[in-house]
Amino acid sequence: MTTVIALGGNALIRAGQRGTAAEQLANLRDTAEALRPLLGEPALVVTHGNGPQVGNELLRQERAADEVPPLPLYLAVAQTQAEIGALIQAELGPVAGRPVVTLLTHVRVDAADAAFDEPTKPVGPFYSEEQAGVLERQRGWMLVSDAARGWRRVVPSPTPLEIVELAAIKALLGAHTIVVACGGGGIPVASEDGRLRGIDAVIDKDRASALLASRLEADRLVILTEVSAVKRGFGSPSEEDLRELSPEEADELAPELAAGSMRPKVEAAAAFVREVGGEALITSAEALADALAGRAGTRVAR
Repeated sequence: MTTVIALGGNALIRAGQRGTAAEQLANLRDTAEALRPLLGEPALVVTHGNGPQVGNELLRQERAADEVPPLPLYLAVAQTQAEIGALIQAELGPVAGRPVVTLLTHVRVDAADAAFDEPTKPVGPFYSEEQAGVLERQRGWMLVSDAARGWRRVVPSPTPLEIVELAAIKALLGAHTIVVACGGGGIPVASEDGRLRGIDAVIDKDRASALLASRLEADRLVILTEVSAVKRGFGSPSEEDLRELSPEEADELAPELAAGSMRPKVEAAAAFVREVGGEALITSAEALADALAGRAGTRVAR
């Protein structure tokens, strides 16, 4: 039995928190306990997001830009993969009772992906309109007004095509090791003259997790988020939990869902089930035990 678990952002940083290492460790301790029902799976991979962490890293680099040169975005993704992986290992290992290893994971994308012509993914800190103009001229960034809180850099979010370290992940799983991989959607790279070069983009974590689960021919993809199930009419008086969806029903529902929140999770779940034929489960860490028993969560299956 092979399971891929995709951890949402609230597994590390909760609303109102600053995101200190101590806060993240405490949150991961709770998450590790919630994952206990799955920790006996013969082959287990954990993926995770990195939105707040990579934003903090970019902010650190901006504040220190006069002293040290800022790193490209793809290396900021690599840094946060290692940072978050270390935290997960510290809390998950003692609960699992077996080795947990973080593997820095590159994910290949197409340099000609249409997403590069229309960056949409906000990253990093907010700037004033004046600062945004300077950054656009000096660094060639694209910045947009975001939620009336200021201007933010936007970067492409291309489709993931290949998990570069797939063979290494399989080898670790064969050694009964829990693997932490594809953090933040993976380090984006493109093929060029027989080499892989880093590319400034942010790959959607759920889509990368679905691709990894498909390439591993996993039996199950578990996507953990802040709510216990996918909801139709979220936030409305007619809000309704959806317990079972076919891939076709998930595709039909997806356009109704928030593009930056639940939609990519539902689309990723449907893509995995359609390709491999396993099952995908979307739920919260708190509701995971009930979801595994069929009492909560949203199950996507044929």
